Amino acid sequence: MGKALIIGAGGVASVAVHKCVQNSEVFEEICIASRTKSKCDDLKAKLDGGKTKITTAQVDADNVDELIALINEVKPDIVMNLALPYQDLTIMDACLATKTNYMDTANYEPEDTAKFEYKWQWDYKERFEKAGITALLGSGFDPGVTGVFSAYALKHYFDEIEYIDILDCNGGDHGYPFATNFNPEINIREVSANGRYWEKGEWIETQPMEIKRVYDFKEVGEKDMYLLYHEELESLAKNMPGLKRIRFFMTFGQSYLTHLKALENVGMTSIEPIEYEGKQIIPLQFLKAVLPDPASLGPRTVGKTNIGCIFKGKKDGQDKTYYVYNICDHQECFKEVGSQAISYTTGVPAMIGAAMVMTGKWNKPGVYNVEEFNPDPFMEELNKWGLPWVEDFNPVLVDELPEEAKESELVR
Repeated sequence: MGKALIIGAGGVASVAVHKCVQNSEVFEEICIASRTKSKCDDLKAKLDGGKTKITTAQVDADNVDELIALINEVKPDIVMNLALPYQDLTIMDACLATKTNYMDTANYEPEDTAKFEYKWQWDYKERFEKAGITALLGSGFDPGVTGVFSAYALKHYFDEIEYIDILDCNGGDHGYPFATNFNPEINIREVSANGRYWEKGEWIETQPMEIKRVYDFKEVGEKDMYLLYHEELESLAKNMPGLKRIRFFMTFGQSYLTHLKALENVGMTSIEPIEYEGKQIIPLQFLKAVLPDPASLGPRTVGKTNIGCIFKGKKDGQDKTYYVYNICDHQECFKEVGSQAISYTTGVPAMIGAAMVMTGKWNKPGVYNVEEFNPDPFMEELNKWGLPWVEDFNPVLVDELPEEAKESELVR
């Protein structure tokens, strides 16, 4: 069927590579490229011998010319950007120059500003249209599957969706006092930023961790969850007609929040450079270097994730609610692909999104978020490739839960 160039060799890329190799009918050939070629070679060594032909390359994803040269050499049908969100624009530039389809799992954020939004990438829409190529943005789980869930709910169960609550629960335990389940730099920037949600056409800002609820998640149990800003809110607020409010909640244990508060108080989460022994260092990047590598958490993480969307709206003039979610087991993921469920739930949809573009099921020139395409083939593939979904037509709504007292003062 085709060839993919996968940029990145971390936890998510590792899962995506495993899944591309499983889906050899679509991915006849893959090239894995990263700044550190040995990581790509390690992945190739693990997975060589199947039907998918695997090659590796070294590339600096910050360097457009290097990326263009590699794309011209590999001639892929799609570039799967599974590197850092700081590199989205350079990779998009290289895809434009070579007229190659593009996909990623997280929206662009500048390295020197704790701000992530789609504006920078949406600005490429006309150029991608003119080049006749597709850019698929945010094909992970959240963003990604949550957008597909939203499009599926609207297509099959609602005339209009008025309220969406996205609930991201990680019930996994890795045994460390403090560690992050994905890139610590990105994770801590997200969590320590102000919360934000969209209501009645405007953004409402909250203090970090100001809004807390306790939700009883299937197969995980009761967990503290906090309102955060997350990037799919921006695209869904734009792309879901009739929407009145959308929010995002993520679970955190008290130990994580206590450690983060202490690190914040002593300046370790700052992205402002400081001078240390004659060198400029960024505290958050130093902290990343001393924390456990998220890729090392797989063997020791037990428990499950539960991520999904609760919808409230109208069908045939009647009020209707609907909850669709996926439950993923950390240990089962590790047995299958050598990664915990956080990487798995992002890496599987990355493969599916790329396959949608490569097979022509999702293929129109321009820059699009996942909810702008037909959700049905993607939903089928989720069941096929390890992320089966569950439906609940009478869910407990977040607005029915008692308000919790502010427990965390995580303020910049």
